[in-house]
Amino acid sequence: MNSIRLRFALLSPTLLFTLLAAFALPQPGFTTENWRPLFNGKDLTGWTPKIRGYAFGENYAKTFRVEDGKICVRYDGYSDGKFANRFGHLFYNEPFTNYVLRVEYRFLGEQLPDGPGWAFRNSGIMLHCQNPETMLTEQEFPVSIEDQLLGGDGKTPRSTCNVCSPGTHIVMGGKLITQHCNNSQSKTYHGDVWVTAEVEVHGNGKIIHRVNGETVLEYEQAQLDPGDPDAQRLLKAGVNPMISSGYVSLQSESHPCEFRKVEIRTLD
Repeated sequence: MNSIRLRFALLSPTLLFTLLAAFALPQPGFTTENWRPLFNGKDLTGWTPKIRGYAFGENYAKTFRVEDGKICVRYDGYSDGKFANRFGHLFYNEPFTNYVLRVEYRFLGEQLPDGPGWAFRNSGIMLHCQNPETMLTEQEFPVSIEDQLLGGDGKTPRSTCNVCSPGTHIVMGGKLITQHCNNSQSKTYHGDVWVTAEVEVHGNGKIIHRVNGETVLEYEQAQLDPGDPDAQRLLKAGVNPMISSGYVSLQSESHPCEFRKVEIRTLD
């Protein structure tokens, strides 16, 4: 013990402080934060759009753009002011497996008049997406799991961070769920308020939805729907029916919305 004390005493004050700080600070892989921004606040670097009817990478009418440090979904350039079922998705260029994704979003403005009724104040965070380069030109949605983001109309209760399953099924409470959308237990968020959506993904295991820090939905075992034509193409190509990883994307569904923060924390 005396020899250890002597060695520390011989160290310079600067080096001693550095060593003590290194032991005191959380080490990589053990901290509870380690958030990595996926959006730089300036442009769409790292993101690529896929809009129905257009090739991967073609950002029709600047549907996705950056304004005032936010990713914005806009329709002011759409011909005749019509949506025409041009469902869009903005993909991050890297797949993920085990992670927590956190997004701050809000709805504002008016929906395009020909947008479907269910798409009023509707967007989503798509998880475990198929490779967007394998999507057909006319494909509306990627095969994926959707953390569905919804806003209220000022009167009617409407939960957010529900789960929808384009081309997929999930297991909830030990039962295979084939119903396309299932509601969460969140409260309703009316108006143009900012909401924080967080989704925790454990590969093919549990997926947890949170709204403003509160857990509102849990499910697991995301898997391809063998009866869906888009999923059938993936199955024929040899894709594992049990989905454990994939791309993430943000939706465009006919109502203007904004995302001011998109960040991820990878899990071991």
